[in-house]
Amino acid sequence: IMSCGNDFVETLKKIGYPKADELNGEDFDWLFESSEDKSFLEWFCGNINEQHVVSEKELQDFDSLLESGKPVLEGNALDEVLKTLKPMDSKNSSQEEEEEEEELKKLEDELQNLQKLKQLQIHRHNKLQMMVSANSHMLQTLNSKEEEAHKDLKEGLEVFTAANNKLNNELLSLVDAAKKLASFFTASDSDQGSGPHPVFFSQLSLDKYLSQEEQSTAALTSYVKTHFYQGMSEWVEKSHEDSFQLVDISKQVTCGETNEVCEESQEMTRLQTAYICAQHQLIQMQAKEESMNSAIKCAESMLQSLKDKDIGKQENLDAKISSLNVEISTIKQEITQINNEELLPLLKENARLLSVPVVKGYLDHQIAQQDYYASRQDEICRHLVRQKASFELIELAYEMELKKHKEICCQLENLVESMKQSSNELQQRLQVITEQTQHAKPRNTISSKDSFSCRLYRLLEGENKKQQLFKTYKSLEQMAQKLKQDCATVQDQLAASSQEQSLLLSKLKSDVDTLHDALYHGGNQIQLSSRELTEQFHQLEVDLNKLNQLLMDLIADVKSKRNFLESNKLHQMERNLYVYFFKDEDHLKEMVEKLEQQAEAKASGLED
Repeated sequence: IMSCGNDFVETLKKIGYPKADELNGEDFDWLFESSEDKSFLEWFCGNINEQHVVSEKELQDFDSLLESGKPVLEGNALDEVLKTLKPMDSKNSSQEEEEEEEELKKLEDELQNLQKLKQLQIHRHNKLQMMVSANSHMLQTLNSKEEEAHKDLKEGLEVFTAANNKLNNELLSLVDAAKKLASFFTASDSDQGSGPHPVFFSQLSLDKYLSQEEQSTAALTSYVKTHFYQGMSEWVEKSHEDSFQLVDISKQVTCGETNEVCEESQEMTRLQTAYICAQHQLIQMQAKEESMNSAIKCAESMLQSLKDKDIGKQENLDAKISSLNVEISTIKQEITQINNEELLPLLKENARLLSVPVVKGYLDHQIAQQDYYASRQDEICRHLVRQKASFELIELAYEMELKKHKEICCQLENLVESMKQSSNELQQRLQVITEQTQHAKPRNTISSKDSFSCRLYRLLEGENKKQQLFKTYKSLEQMAQKLKQDCATVQDQLAASSQEQSLLLSKLKSDVDTLHDALYHGGNQIQLSSRELTEQFHQLEVDLNKLNQLLMDLIADVKSKRNFLESNKLHQMERNLYVYFFKDEDHLKEMVEKLEQQAEAKASGLED
């Protein structure tokens, strides 16, 4: 049964069934489950092919035969007619067929010619009818257009007068606004200052601001005079670098220095010289005292040694005295060298270090004074920077206003030029209109001087490739009417589309509500599947489990029976006999006969 559906689909593909390639054979297996339909379907799949299919030409011939009204033979009548027909010679039949084909071709050609002639006559008739209806419709439209033209003329005059009045009022308001704008620029200085609300920044009076700035400058000047004594800056500039350093004795004070600096440096020099002399004398006295003490100690030790030791050792003592004298001479030389070369520089350096606290205090005082002056100078600089920023801000405001005035001036000049051009064009158009009204016969073509009509014609014509040689007012009117009709149709389409859109929106809203109900089922959480479908799937799963269990039991039963048959040859033979009984009776008879013969042979053998 599993392959019957595929056979059915293959048969449909053979006979040319439409969309047979998209069919699945497994979907038609259920047709073969019924015993009544199975035999017919098997016959259909085994016997039907493309030769049994009727072609399109044969169907058309049969339909034409039915339309002609001739009787169609069926059933027994058709069989009797077929029996009466006798076969004829092949040559005569082929000649008759050729003659019939030639006559049939001639008749078909004649039929085609007659059909073409008929279609041509019908086309001409329809064309003449259309021309008659178009002429009658044109006559009616011309009459209606004439009435509408008179009506539109009256309405146009009313609209034109209203538009003219509106334009005059707008021009008057524009003139008033222009006068008001001009009054801002042409007012005198006295008028500008007297106004309660100045329009421009340049109209503001700066006298009060300038007086305040002058007062601030005067206060700043007095502040500087009180906090900075006269000549301080000059003294700082003229002060020498050596006045802020330690005084050196070797350097002489120059005559270009001020009196105060000279006195301070001389005093420091005197103090350092006195210190050096006192220290030098002190060191000399200390050295003499130490030498006297050491000589006394040496003499005492020598006397003690003379008392304790023998007279035989006098010679050693003389040698020791001579060596000590040599050492004393070398020590004296070293002392003189130290006094001359090393002691004086050390004393000078010590004197310089002694004056360090004095110089440090002086410099600290100068630094504190300079910091005080620097803080005052920062305040003065901030005030000056603020004053300069205010002046620059006012200057920037004036420059920006000047730039805006220049831009407004350029715009006004361009406006004046455009107004002059528009007025010239309007005068030319009025002149053309007056010339046209003076003529007895109005001109149908649009003159090239009428720039307004020419621009309107080009605007309505658009990008039309078929441009006319002469531009007429009639074609202009037709294009205007066509534009009016297009606007009406577009408005109708917009209304229809809006209505259709509203219907689609309502339908979409109802579909969304339906989908919401289907997804949520009246609750707050979404449900991706319905309860009925879930229950059906659950039942299907239970049934599949049962089927699987049955199949497993069946397979186990089959395996147990196979094992039983393999173990018991008697039951296996019995089973084979049952199979032969249902499928192959002849083979069963042969096996029974063989068994009978074997039984008889065994019985005879036993009897013997």
